[in-house]
Amino acid sequence: MKKEIIEELIMNLKDAGCDEELIIQCIKKYNNDDLKMLIKSLQCHRCCLLDKLHEEQKKIDCLDYLIYSLKKKMEEE
Repeated sequence: MKKEIIEELIMNLKDAGCDEELIIQCIKKYNNDDLKMLIKSLQCHRCCLLDKLHEEQKKIDCLDYLIYSLKKKMEEE
């Protein structure tokens, strides 16, 4: 039973973009019943992913503005 839970945890961590080092740390925390620290690690990884998302959103916003400006310029000609 515990092996199945760990396998599921590993699969979920991989799907969440965790690297091998983080996965190993999380499994150790889970095996040591240190769920509080496991959750803290997962929340930290989540924040990193969210920061990356915001960075990419800024890039998309810049492109959207450039496209808008170019279309507007085309209409004026």
